[in-house]
Amino acid sequence: MKTLSQDKRVVSKSTVTQQCTPFKVCMHVRGVVRTDRRVLRAAIALMEAGFTITILDIEDDLTRPVEEEISGVHVKHIIRPGWLKSVHFWPLRLIRSAQKFINTTLQLLRMPADVYHAHDDNALPACFIAALWHHKLLIFDAHELPLTALNDKHWLMILLTWLFTHMMRRCAGIITVSSPIAQEICSLYHVPNVSLIRNVLPYQPFLKSDLLRQFLNLGPDVRIVLFQGNIDPARELDRVVHAAKFLDPDTVIVMMGRGYGVTPSQLHALIISEEVGDRVKIAPFVPYTELLKWTASANIGLILYSPDSSPNIRMCLPNKLFEYLMAGLPVLSSQLPAIAEVINTYDVGCILSSLEPQDIGTAINAMLAHHDALVRMHYNALNAARYDLSWEKESQHLIRLYKKILVGQEEETSNVHSAITI
Repeated sequence: MKTLSQDKRVVSKSTVTQQCTPFKVCMHVRGVVRTDRRVLRAAIALMEAGFTITILDIEDDLTRPVEEEISGVHVKHIIRPGWLKSVHFWPLRLIRSAQKFINTTLQLLRMPADVYHAHDDNALPACFIAALWHHKLLIFDAHELPLTALNDKHWLMILLTWLFTHMMRRCAGIITVSSPIAQEICSLYHVPNVSLIRNVLPYQPFLKSDLLRQFLNLGPDVRIVLFQGNIDPARELDRVVHAAKFLDPDTVIVMMGRGYGVTPSQLHALIISEEVGDRVKIAPFVPYTELLKWTASANIGLILYSPDSSPNIRMCLPNKLFEYLMAGLPVLSSQLPAIAEVINTYDVGCILSSLEPQDIGTAINAMLAHHDALVRMHYNALNAARYDLSWEKESQHLIRLYKKILVGQEEETSNVHSAITI
């Protein structure tokens, strides 16, 4: 399996200039694009490379206009607040999915483009039909392993896997976020190449701060171990609370992020029952534009997902890894292949041998006890973010993929015209 991000072929500047300017790209995401940083980053990168971009999304804010500019990108909304709410009753979920599919397909058919770019598996069928109808190119960006939400629906999984195999073979390009997912897509859907474009953020210079200590009234000698991200049941953050009792003195675990449902109150109750209120703190969600300043307050970043949770978790390469590194944090992670690859390549952290609370606590203590290693990993993280792991560099893989596809289309069209002339 070859990822196109590793492709070293060069496209001539004159061809790129001729091809990029007139090409229209219609992106579709079946969610709210204004909060989807990956979609917006991709759209902005292509727009800056000379493409004309329009995004079709589903919006839940009734006060927004049907069309608007977001970060300079033209966005058309299908405004349906109810469509973004979770539906647990399976027959109703199927009906709602059919409604979304029909509506988004009709909208895309009325949006002529040279390339239809589907963000995630639920956007692919509508983009596939639009590309087929208009005889245009199709690109699929898999933000996670396709169809994993249907693992409990065996019959539907078999049918959709067959359909997705057919649709993916029609794609001019397939993109995903981690090497393990790329390999799995090649294997499951019998496609030869998948382009690796990771969820890295634009480069921001490192600025050390003390925001978490100030907010939590922690002393200057307290070491902060940070988990940032959604505080929800899928994160299994109870293991972090149980690990706290094994921490050395003057070490505090901070969970910072947006709370969902009853999870924050359950964690508070567990912290009290385990009598670790002095070692575990929950900090509120902060705006993304300010996040790295808060992240830089910590000493270590945590990623403690269980590889057995789901295929997507096992193959994930989450945003928070790159956020930690850009803030100079060494990372302590569970055994997840894509994360371990980054940690080992750049020497920016450690991999846990198990997720037992005592093993987590022991690993945290060991990392914090080795000052020289922490300093080395801190500077390695900053250098990796500055020179390799930034969107400025990662986005070039996306632009090269587009240019390669469009040059290939030009050659195919030229061959057809030559055959007609002959």
